[in-house]
Amino acid sequence: MVDVFSGRLLVNREGRAVDPEEALQNKIVGLYFAASWCSLCQDFTPVLCDFYSELVEDAQPPAPFEVVFVSSDRSREEMATYMQDTHGDWLALPFNDPFKHELKKKYNITAIPKLVIVKQTGEVITDKGRKQIRERGLNCFRNWLEGADVFQNFCS
Repeated sequence: MVDVFSGRLLVNREGRAVDPEEALQNKIVGLYFAASWCSLCQDFTPVLCDFYSELVEDAQPPAPFEVVFVSSDRSREEMATYMQDTHGDWLALPFNDPFKHELKKKYNITAIPKLVIVKQTGEVITDKGRKQIRERGLNCFRNWLEGADVFQNFCS
């Protein structure tokens, strides 16, 4: 995943720049394509927050997992408010970064919300992350790990 975002910056919830090389190294990444105006996104985002919290914030050691939000919001303010009010402590592609269009094309995003789970190389583990989290909860992470080629000392 570091490969995909090479030479770019991501932002955290507070809008501060984050180096993707540091933040995403040796992690499975969930590319979360969503927007604040989308009712299905509003429904799934809290589920993803809980999933992320249990895996990363509450687990010792934290799971090798990170979410990168790719916004389809209509304005930077909409995106910032959505991230502040409802998102977990994950990262995002900056609102004005044209790379989001390349990502949507690369991962064949035709509707939102969509959670694409990818390896470090950007290769897809599954494009059904949302469905798998809803159906299997934390158990789906173990399957993602098996397909991820990530150094792993995480036990769920």
